[in-house]
This record gives sequence, C-alpha cells and structure tokens, in this order.
Amino acid sequence: MLKVRVYLFSFAWFFCGMVMLAQHSNQVTATLDDTNKVLQVRQDFTYVNNSDQVLSVLYFNDWNHSYSNKNTALTKRFGNEFNRSLHLAKFKERGRTQITTVVDKQYRGLNWERTGKRDIIRIILNEALEPGGSAQIFLTYSVKLPNNKFTGYGYTNEGEYFLENWYLSPAVFSDSEWKPYSNKNLNDIYTDVCNTTVNLIFPPELFFASNYAFETSSQFPGGQQITVKGNQRKNCVVHLTRQREYVIHKTRAMTLTTNLQGGSKYEPSFRSVSIDKVTSFLYDNLGDYPHDNLLVSELDYNRSPLYGLSQLPSFIRPYKEQFQFEMAFLKTALDNYLKESLYLDPRKDQWVFHAIANYLTIKYVEENYPNQKLTGQLSRIWGLRSYHFSQMHFNDQYYYLQMASVRRNDHQALATPNDSLTRWNHKIANRYKAGLGMAYLAEYIGYDKLEAALKEFYTENKLTPGVSAEQLKQKLTEKTDLDINWFFDEYVALRNNIDFKITEVSKENDSISFTIKNKTGSNVPISLFGLQKDSVISKYWFSDIDSTKTYAIPDNNETRLVLNYDQKIPEVNQGNNWKNVNGFLSNKKLQFRFLQDTENPFFNQIFYVPEFNFNVNDGLSGGISFKNKPLLIRKPFIYQIKPRYSTKEQTIVGSAGFSYQEFFNEGKLNSITYSFSGRSSFFDTNSRFNTLTPAVSFNWRPEDFVSNRRQFLLFRLRNVFRNIDDEIIDQIDTEPDFTVFNVRYGDVDNNILRFRSWVVDGQLSGNFSKLSFEWEQRTLFNNNRQLNLRFYAGKFITNTSNSDFFSFALDRPTDYLFDLDYLNRSQSASGLSSQQFILAEGGFKSIFDDRFGNDWIATGNLSFNVWQWIELYGDIGAIRNRGEDARFLYGYGVRLNLVTDFFELYFPIYSNNGYEIAQPNYGERIRFVVTISPKTLTRLFTRKWF
Repeated sequence: MLKVRVYLFSFAWFFCGMVMLAQHSNQVTATLDDTNKVLQVRQDFTYVNNSDQVLSVLYFNDWNHSYSNKNTALTKRFGNEFNRSLHLAKFKERGRTQITTVVDKQYRGLNWERTGKRDIIRIILNEALEPGGSAQIFLTYSVKLPNNKFTGYGYTNEGEYFLENWYLSPAVFSDSEWKPYSNKNLNDIYTDVCNTTVNLIFPPELFFASNYAFETSSQFPGGQQITVKGNQRKNCVVHLTRQREYVIHKTRAMTLTTNLQGGSKYEPSFRSVSIDKVTSFLYDNLGDYPHDNLLVSELDYNRSPLYGLSQLPSFIRPYKEQFQFEMAFLKTALDNYLKESLYLDPRKDQWVFHAIANYLTIKYVEENYPNQKLTGQLSRIWGLRSYHFSQMHFNDQYYYLQMASVRRNDHQALATPNDSLTRWNHKIANRYKAGLGMAYLAEYIGYDKLEAALKEFYTENKLTPGVSAEQLKQKLTEKTDLDINWFFDEYVALRNNIDFKITEVSKENDSISFTIKNKTGSNVPISLFGLQKDSVISKYWFSDIDSTKTYAIPDNNETRLVLNYDQKIPEVNQGNNWKNVNGFLSNKKLQFRFLQDTENPFFNQIFYVPEFNFNVNDGLSGGISFKNKPLLIRKPFIYQIKPRYSTKEQTIVGSAGFSYQEFFNEGKLNSITYSFSGRSSFFDTNSRFNTLTPAVSFNWRPEDFVSNRRQFLLFRLRNVFRNIDDEIIDQIDTEPDFTVFNVRYGDVDNNILRFRSWVVDGQLSGNFSKLSFEWEQRTLFNNNRQLNLRFYAGKFITNTSNSDFFSFALDRPTDYLFDLDYLNRSQSASGLSSQQFILAEGGFKSIFDDRFGNDWIATGNLSFNVWQWIELYGDIGAIRNRGEDARFLYGYGVRLNLVTDFFELYFPIYSNNGYEIAQPNYGERIRFVVTISPKTLTRLFTRKWF
C-alpha cells in the first residue's frame, strides 16, 4: 500500500512539474522614445508545444499593427460603424510594428510574414516542433504607438501612454488549428498564457501602473526602469501618466490598483470602504483572485461603461456618489477579474463572461440597493415621478435595453461570435441578455444552486487554458435534477424570442383549468403566478410547451393568473400575460403621457407631443402629435396622428399613419410592413393637397448583421386629391385628382467608406406609365479623396398627358407624389426657399428654364473633394421631349459637403447658362441642402449602433 502511495505521489509531482514546464516563457525589454512615441523592443520568447501535433509554424498577435493602414480589419470595422477617423488618420498618428530580426536559439534567421490579416505574424520554424518540445525565439522590433483617440490605447496629446496588446503575443493553437484573431476594437485578443517578465525603460517624469506584479525599480540620469512579472497571464497592461493617479488598495480579498475617482465629492476614505465592499462581494461569489494585482482603470470603464443614465455629465447625474462609484468599480473590476483569470475563447464564448458579470451586477444591486430606481433622485421630482421610467428599478434597464434590439429584429444569438455582432448587441443587448438569462435560470433551478455552480466553475477552471462554455454547462447540470438543455440549446444558441399567453381559464370543481400558448415556439419554461388581488398566493413552472397545452392547478381562490409576474423571463411581449379567473375582461386601461415614456405592459399608452413645422406654403404650423411608440423600443403596431394648425392658411393640416410590422427570425427576409397613411397640406396659396396611401414593403438584410446592406421592395397606391385656388387654376394643366400605383425595389449598402445603392422605380397611372433607374456610389480612397458618382435614367412607356407635371426633371422635380420635403412647393416659388436642393431625378444644381422632359432622361452627377469638405462637382446629361431632339446639358461648380445628406452648399460656376459666377444675382443661384426633421437628424447619431 505504501509503495502505491509513493508511486502516486511521484506521478503527481511529475505531472505538476510538467504543467509548470508547459508554460510559455516570455521576457520583454522595452525602451520608450517619448519624442517619437516609439518603443524599442527586445523579446526572448520560448514557445512550448502543448498540443499533440507537430508544429512547423507559429502565429503571433501584433495588434499594434492594426492601426498601420487603411486596409486592416480595424479600419474596416470603424467604417461599418460610420467612423472614418482611422481611415483619415495622419501617418504620425498611426501605430505600426517594424520587425528588425527574428532568430532561433542558434541565432539562425527565421522566415516570417504578415498574413492577410496584417496584424498577425506567421513565423516559419527551422525545425518542426514535436509535441512537448519547445522553441526559443529572439525578436527585435520597434513599436510606433497609435494616438489614443482611436480606441483609447496608445499615446495621448498630453504625453501619457496607455499600452495594451503592445508587444507580440502567441496566438492560440487548439482543436488542431490556429486561432489568430484580428483586432476589431472588441477587446477580445485570444492569446496563449505565458510566464512573462517586462522590463520597461521610460522618462523619469512619468508615473507607472500595471496589471502585473511589481518586481524592481531603479532610476538613472534621464530615465527609470521598472520590472513587472506575471505568471500564467496574458498581456501586460501599462499606463504611464503625468500625475500620480493610481492608488494601490490591499483588501482582505485581493490587491488592486485603480484610478477610479467617483467624482470630486466622494472622499478617498469612502472610496476605500466601497472598494473593500465590492472586492468582498467578488471574493464571496467567485473565490480567490489568482493573481497578485488587479488593475481597475478609468480607461477600461470608459471603453465598456454601464450604459444608461450613469453616462450623463457629472453635474446632472441622478445617483448618489457612493452608488455611482460602486457600480463603475464593480463593472470594471468584474470584467477584468474574469478576463484575466478565465481563459475562454473571448470571441466565441464571450457570452459566458457577460452572463456571470451581469448576473453578479444584478445581484449586487438587489442585495445592497434594493430600492434603487433607474432614474435615481429624479424619480422624486414632481412631474416625473408618475412616469413609468421613474418607477422602474435600476435592474429593469437590462430587460429594456436588450429589448430595443429585439423589437427591431436586430437581436442575435448569445453564441454569435463577437465580431459578428452589431455595435448595439456587442456593447449592450447581448451582454444584458446573457445576465438576464442567468437570472432566469437561477429562478428556475434555484439561486443557491446556480451560484454554487458559478463559483465552482470559476474556482476549478481559473488559469486553465482551453476552458469553454461546455464546462459551465456540465457544472450547472450537476447542481440540478431539472432539464436545463433548453438554456444552452435555445436561449444561448438561437435568436428565437420568448412570448407566452394564457388563452383560456375556467373553474372545474376544486381546480382551475387554463391553456398556455407558446406564440414563438421557443421551447423554454414559463412561470405562472396565482394572485388574490395583488398578493401572490401560488407559483408554478411549466415546460415543453411547443404550441399550446392545457393544465389544471388547485383552486386556492386565485382571482387572476399571471405568466412571468416577477418579470424574470425576458419575454418580447409582457402585455398578454394576464387572465382573470372569474371570466370578466381585464382590458388594459388607457394612459396618456406627455412627451414619451418607457413601455408599461399594463396600460395602453398614448403619448402626446407638441410638434411644430415650417414651410412656405403652410407657414409655421403647430399642434399635438399622438402616438403609441414608447421610448427606444418599437411595437409591432404603430400609429401616429399629427394634426397641426397652419398660421398662414389658418386651418388644420397634418398627417396620420398606421403600420404593422411582421418580423422573421430565419432567412434573409427581415420584415414585412403593412401601412396606411394620409397627409393634408398646402402646395400654394389657398390650394391644398391630400394623399391617402395603402402600402406594403418587404425588407431584407444579409445574414451578416454587421453589414449595413439592406434591400427593399415597396408596393403602394398613392391617391392624390387637390383643391386648387381659382387664381392659380389656370396654371394647373392636369386633373386635380389622380392615382399612381408605384413599385420600387432598392439595394443599399450604407458604408461610410464605400456607399453603394441602386433603385428601380415603376409607376402606373391613368395617363402615363414609366420606369426609372438610379445608381449611386461614394468611395473614400486610400489617399483620403472621396469620389461621389450618381447615374439616373428614366423612360416613359406611355404618356398621354399634355402637362409637365408628371415629366422627368433635370432639377427640382414637381414631386407629384408628394414624397420630398420641399420648403416651398409652389410652381412659382422664388427667393431662398426656391434654392433648396434635393437630390432627385436629374440632380442638376444649375437652374434651367426648360428643365422638363416627357420622353426620357439620362444624367450623371459626380463630385470629389479637393480639401476636407470642399469639393468640385459636375453634372452632365441629356433629356428629350416627344417629337423633339434631345437636349444636352452640363454644369460644374463647388460643393461644401459639411455633413453629407444633411447640410450642404452648392456654388455653380459654369453651365449651359454660361459663367454663372459672373452673372447678376449670383446669390440666387446658390443651392443648399438642409435637414430639419428630428427623425432624420436622429438617424445621423443612431446609425452606427444598429
């Protein structure tokens, strides 16, 4: 028996020794050139082959090089989010890595190359590396740091440095393949674990902070050197600041370094108490932090804040300093706590981080601030406290903000890779959905069981390479006898929504019978509460409801049955969960709210908003808009009724619209919208137009949700009715009333680096039919020149009209369908309002007396920038009337493209009219584009999120 124990002990000792030897060894010596923002690096790296395969090449991450040019994955990601700062960056602002030498331990040169991803380096070994073997590599290179304005990392204009992923680190080899991930500003580098020592030499006036443990420091004339060390760690993070910002806190749970302040009013002594409180919470729920130091920085919080009211300027933030500091500290500490000790694939299994972090954040608030409102102290203000958003708990924001994505049908499965998520889903929705899912699972299996599973999962897997979500599933399964496959197979893996409804309720002897309908087909459990007045007297769970199921429960004198009463389940519609046992209808009450409010599932909400509009024909008009769309999230059925009083015509104008949107979870067809709208306004003095339009539109989006490409197919029947004043009736040479059937198909890729679109439009009316085609492309080249090209062509198939009202136009179409936002619709318009330019049909900027054609038109428009937003434009084209020769026209000038499609100015120079700049009244020839619609302006700021 003793002999067996000796063998076991020897084997265990040998195994532990092998594990220790299996760690990669990394020694980095870097010298900072403060003038040129360059690090001179010498790196001694020993790679250990822990796989069962022979390796002939090694891959290293070089994320600093992702800033180097306009063709990297980082630049393209910025472009998808309508950020062209990196594309337009100056050479000195860019980051890049220049490798000087790569040699093996015999100092023989190693061939290396950059892969197509540019920020990944492939090193070809001189000898193949056997399983269990090691290869020592010596590298020398310079790291030109980027300006921190792009991602927060690099150098600042104030001479400070924030370094992360700044030296070469080994990519991960697992499952028989390399996993080299490019930098896409997602903070998800996948690098192997190493024992790393960093020696950094830098100017004496800078203060040092790091996530690694401090080893030694020394000073010498003109500089200082600090050595830090990290065992079984990933990248070394270094912050060099001009002021001593970082403070080291030693709590009973861990040692940490932080520069989070929590506002000037929150005293350092109070901060220490809060830090001890938060770190104790982390220790109690996760266990020991395995490293010597945890870095919690303002930079990390700003990159990934707790979105919501906490981002308001400090002077109007509604939260007390203690709560705000603790939430910021908890959020950042949790993220780094998990990221630096759980070695999951951060691009594939990032949802596990988010599930644990957000679940614990929810728990922290429930335990320490159970009465905290979402709006903080604003909830006490008269006039606001009756609103639903003032009554929402702080933790209610998780459901509400992730529902903003669901209601747009933009939501994505939690298992979606990080780089395939939209900005909103990456930053907010999927993080919050993961936390809500963990709370949902805790409610189902029991909080004690779930929290024990999370703690054991963390304790048993921290510092272990190759951890995956499968280990979390195994640990949760061990803790319960209930089937929880639904959580991983449905809630995590799919993008199906959850929506249950009680359809029938009846009493039978001593029981209550009811039917639950699964409206979305998502096979997940649902909770049922029995209420007597407003008190919960019973609770049940039901599962495996594929479509409808009927159940019976004991009659405990419940008066109402409510699904998901505690709102722990993130249902897409919580307004259909109630049913009275006595059979009486329980219709939701009507609720009027000034301006807007968050959605309240217990009321039919109507929001009324003052609305003002201006155009020359109506003058200033004002009124009240009535709508049912709540803050941020959409509803399937939307209506908006906007009556206004026209001060010029002294009568009512306005519009109304009703639409129903049907979404599809699978396939490229995203939605079908059915709508009916009407409008009434004036197009000239005492001359009114009215439109009634039924329509249906189909909308497609690619399976790659990050793409901004969209396709649509619109069918509509535009009915126009005009009441024309006697004084201008002679100028109107068409019937006042007409109907046009319109079919339009479009394909738009709205990318700030390369915008492309084309639209085919067909119209059929009583006296004409025609087709038109529009193609447009905007390209931002590598030399920062932008070229805008547009082509438009149209042809009448039939035309029995003797009027130019329906004709093609070189400029300023008549807009007989009343689609365009003209400031002045009068055919005799003059003055500033007549100089408004809307890019439609011919798109000419010069004004021609004979601008119409009743047969065909073909035009081209181009512009390119010569300096920043100053561009040259040119228009060219031909137009023809029936029975006449085609007319050829052209023009060119200067365009001030201040904000594309929102605010632009055009200065014609030369055209068929001659030198316009030299002609009288040149000011009347200048054209302008201006957008004053709040909805359109809002899209300028929200387009990068969805």
